Amino acid sequence: MTFRVMLRMLIHPGMEQGFERTWHEVGEAVTGHPANLGQWLARSLDEEGVYYIVSDWIDEPRFREFEHSARHLEHRTRLHPYRSSASMTTMRVVYELPGSGSR
Repeated sequence: MTFRVMLRMLIHPGMEQGFERTWHEVGEAVTGHPANLGQWLARSLDEEGVYYIVSDWIDEPRFREFEHSARHLEHRTRLHPYRSSASMTTMRVVYELPGSGSR
């Protein structure tokens, strides 16, 4: 089953647009990895300055390989100045039920 990673990031006030632009610029560091199935950036509507980054991977070992790579370190280094805090949650997708709108 798909291995999913969800990051919650709190961005310094006033730096949101720069964060979004930089995330988009460096995104290929993640999506270019052969084990990555895709990633998404979402801005919270409920919490000021909070973003969620979700990425899907073919399995956990391949994600961990990426997580410890020089490519990931460069990606994190570019995003680090924007965030005041961050947390990571990992999970395995148990079921996927595509909605009617996805067909």
